[in-house]
Amino acid sequence: MSISRRKFLKGVAAGSGLVLAAGVPSVEARMSKELPPEAVGLLYDATLCIGCKSCMVNCKTHNSVPGGALYKEGLVPSVADSLQCKFTEKKETMASPPYETEGVKGNDGIWDASQDLSGKTLSIIKAYRNGTAEKKDTAINGYAFVKQQCMHCITPACASVCPAGAFTKDPKNGVVYYEAYRCIGCRYCQIACPFNLPRYEWDALWPEVRKCQMCRHRIKEGKYSACAEFCPTGATIFGKVTDLREEAKKRFAMKPGTMYDFPIQTLDSKETNPQAVAAYADKVYGLTEAGGTQNIMLSGISFELLGLNKDIPNGALPDLTWAYIAKVPWVFLGVALGGTTLYAITHRKDKNGKEKGDIHD
Repeated sequence: MSISRRKFLKGVAAGSGLVLAAGVPSVEARMSKELPPEAVGLLYDATLCIGCKSCMVNCKTHNSVPGGALYKEGLVPSVADSLQCKFTEKKETMASPPYETEGVKGNDGIWDASQDLSGKTLSIIKAYRNGTAEKKDTAINGYAFVKQQCMHCITPACASVCPAGAFTKDPKNGVVYYEAYRCIGCRYCQIACPFNLPRYEWDALWPEVRKCQMCRHRIKEGKYSACAEFCPTGATIFGKVTDLREEAKKRFAMKPGTMYDFPIQTLDSKETNPQAVAAYADKVYGLTEAGGTQNIMLSGISFELLGLNKDIPNGALPDLTWAYIAKVPWVFLGVALGGTTLYAITHRKDKNGKEKGDIHD
């Protein structure tokens, strides 16, 4: 059975109205600025990082399974799920993690050549170097490491601007996660994020947004973030955000050179890494930036030198987005109705023209 363009466009207009009424979360809701009671997060201490990149390797490995943030389902089930707005029941694992093995001179596909966060890399270790790079955590003639991944804001701007509700903040543990089946590909999340962290799969036929989800699938299993579990020095540790904040403040206030048993993997771990406390720079990063984040950091050199934005405001950014996001559903409706109206006008003109052309002498 065939269907006319007129009926099709009417269906689009009606469907748009239903989507706006039922599928898109209410823009009148307000996001909480309070840390969830059981919020979990990460503390990254750059002075303990040795640049081994074990966190990067294990991030890819443990997120390339069903539920993981890098897991990519088959083309047909993915499209079907998007149309039906429901999760698939596929359980197959990916053949291998989405390694980046192209574009770097001398790389023959033997090793992962991640240069930045991308649709295939959710967490990355970068290095700062100056002059002779002789001394670690020194700005002049020294070097340092920095870890970049989603900061899991207490009041996430990405979630506030998403018109389809593809980004959600877990009300209990505060993890900011992404549901691909809701995504419409507008990429507002990339623009809104003050840390420039969400990435888009530009090279994919059916692209999705990719970001760290703090191994949410592992937390459900009673485990924790892979980057923390496999960090050999305790540079990245997992725990409750309130406890991590106190630990970070404690380290920051300690006298440089003091011996301290740095916990490995988790804050309450019995396994430790005895080291002399470094001279920390700036402040504890993440306590106030963008209203506060659940991933916080310490460094021996300025965070600005490590590439972090020093101009991020301390207040919650979603307060600035509601005036605009509230208009988005009406824009969609306007486009749908406008297209239908335009078709009706042009179709009428075509019809009138044909009727006039049918009159012969």
